[in-house]
Amino acid sequence: LASVLVGADAVKNEITAHAVAALHLVPEVHTVLEIGGQDSKIIILRDGIVTDFAMNTVCAAGTGAFLDQQAARLNIPIEEFGEHALQSSTPVRIAGRCAVFAESDMIHKQQTGHSIPDIINGLCEALVRNYLNNVARGKDVGAPIVFQGGVAANTGIRRAFERALETEVVVPRHHGVMGAIGAALLAREETVRTGRTFFRGFSAGDLRYRPRSFECQGCENLCEVVEINIEGDVAARWGDRCGKWNIDFKEKLKNSCLI
Repeated sequence: LASVLVGADAVKNEITAHAVAALHLVPEVHTVLEIGGQDSKIIILRDGIVTDFAMNTVCAAGTGAFLDQQAARLNIPIEEFGEHALQSSTPVRIAGRCAVFAESDMIHKQQTGHSIPDIINGLCEALVRNYLNNVARGKDVGAPIVFQGGVAANTGIRRAFERALETEVVVPRHHGVMGAIGAALLAREETVRTGRTFFRGFSAGDLRYRPRSFECQGCENLCEVVEINIEGDVAARWGDRCGKWNIDFKEKLKNSCLI
């Protein structure tokens, strides 16, 4: 749907986008660690090609949202979370396999008199353990390693990764938008290859569009077809198995595309 509305030149998944961005920054990258606000992933590359990956979209422990929640509970700006971790002399052991247990353990450690930096550092180490034992389980993690996603801004998490993996972890300057950078690189590659772009412009968000769906009665499959109308014109259809109703928005825009 989004590709039709904006006139996307390339439609790729987030694994590909993150890998392309990492390769652009570190051509010899072997492992991409990515932790965002809602999920986390790991990507393994060989000679610039993705050979393995895994995602965690179920457990909240280790995501940026969970770190935000704990920072708010401790009344510490999330931007300062990592700096507090670096002030720790003796990180405490926090149960990191579950967000509920981790929070409960942190509260218990506060009640027993441990310092805030030691608790935060312990949380960083627990989240890294959780990531390596679940998301990265069975993966061939090796250097060079690039750490992407919003959580990469947390220096405590980066240092915990470096201690656990015993190697340097590279954090890109624009770590929080590496997926978008990868998507932009892929779009540029496609426009260079074809010599044209289907991008509708930055005012695409102002276009009036209307989605609708209907059930095709042409055969026993009874396919559910989705139709997108933009400014009163049928821009695209998909969902039918035989291709009877398919409309490719790129074919419709060929005569009006920019060169």
